[in-house]
Amino acid sequence: MQYKLVALRKNGGETQKDIAILLGITEQAYRNKENGKTEFKMNEMFDIALHFNAKIEEIFLPRKYTICERGERIAH
Repeated sequence: MQYKLVALRKNGGETQKDIAILLGITEQAYRNKENGKTEFKMNEMFDIALHFNAKIEEIFLPRKYTICERGERIAH
């Protein structure tokens, strides 16, 4: 799951549908990406970063990493 993206989206008062519209995909397709079932395309990551005025690496965590409750990164 893309925890940082979820937090940014919710703090901005936006829904999954709002971001899906931004990306030009269905709400279900976006939900699958946010939940980690499918990967974001590079252009989608750029669009999201631009939308939230952030760097890609500030939002997206590589798939081989997870975030522990204490905020540590653990490689798999």
